[in-house]
Amino acid sequence: MRRRAYLGTLGAATVCGAVGFGLVSAEETLSTPSVDADGPRRKALVFESDGTEVASFGAQGTVRGDRIDVETELWHRSDTLVERIELRVAMPAEDGGTATDVAVTSPLQGDSSPPPALTLSVPRDDPGTVLEVTDLDDLADETISTIGFVVTPRSEASGTLTVETRVALESTAVLASDYALHGSLDLSFPSFA
Repeated sequence: MRRRAYLGTLGAATVCGAVGFGLVSAEETLSTPSVDADGPRRKALVFESDGTEVASFGAQGTVRGDRIDVETELWHRSDTLVERIELRVAMPAEDGGTATDVAVTSPLQGDSSPPPALTLSVPRDDPGTVLEVTDLDDLADETISTIGFVVTPRSEASGTLTVETRVALESTAVLASDYALHGSLDLSFPSFA
């Protein structure tokens, strides 16, 4: 009888220890990325930790008549999974408000899973439009290069399109940190100023 009680206690302690061990993972915030620019309308944020690249986020804008088509790409290390992507897109007006309309043109889609959840919203206290992608399923471990959106500037636009990025990465490596990536790109479109 004591043997069963001992084994039961040992098993419960092992499970509790394993669960507790998994909860100890740390999150590292990377909020000072370097900016690589291939021109005023094509830039990338490079996020590093201890001199090693963790992820990069790039955006390229192309003027098409009275709108700007923007294509983005998110690359991340193979030992991380994307949990959430949030983009705040704004072209500020001189009065401090936002002077753009934003629409998504190419939603994300995986090989076998349903498309991720995509939310498009306009916050009251922060100028711009927020695109949030969650429930990435089989896209979580891939380079994501299909978030495309159209920005239609209004007459009071400043000519600078800001794409603020917040990405949550989960590490798949043992004893490694999760990452919270924060950065901002400014793409210049003087014809809309």
